[in-house]
Amino acid sequence: MLEFALMSYVGVMSITPGPNNLMLATSGVNYGFRRTLPHMLGISIGCSAQVFITACLLAWALQWVQAARLPLAVAGCIYLLYLSWKIARSAAPQGGETGRPMGFWAAALFQWVNPKAWVMVLNASILFMPASAETRLSAALLMALVFAVVNLPCISLWAWMGERLRHLLSGARGLMLFNLGMGLLMAGTALFLLLDEVQRAWPGML
Repeated sequence: MLEFALMSYVGVMSITPGPNNLMLATSGVNYGFRRTLPHMLGISIGCSAQVFITACLLAWALQWVQAARLPLAVAGCIYLLYLSWKIARSAAPQGGETGRPMGFWAAALFQWVNPKAWVMVLNASILFMPASAETRLSAALLMALVFAVVNLPCISLWAWMGERLRHLLSGARGLMLFNLGMGLLMAGTALFLLLDEVQRAWPGML
């Protein structure tokens, strides 16, 4: 029952809109599904490694993350704004053959400054890790496996939908408007996440 609840949690968190899925949809439009595979694998493996490390070192990690949460969020949101600018100025579909989507390592490392990934990983570690220290390692391995198995199909859907849209956006104007819209959406997401983190850090400030 606990495994089913974990799988449901990871599935819902993985398939809902967020920085990763917005970038995958945009990459699918601009580069196609196949060239976006390293990006997708980087997200899944990166999230799995993140949850394994966090779950294994839960007590220490929670203290460290609370102290580093705002700087990580600010760094992540600044990077998201930079990606928003790049997405808004992306090339036309034919330019996608010479462009380069985000690679495996870049996508994996991005999870460590992705605010949504931290929410997903920390909540899973708190909710699904057993109290017994003896079973903590095996539970962390199970969680990492569930993250990899459930997350990848969910995020792949966004890249696949992006590739389907690619055929409808073959005109330069249509793609330009799509990339501009996705860039603005990503920028709005970054600003919303940053505002939420500032309110958490200083409740009475805003």
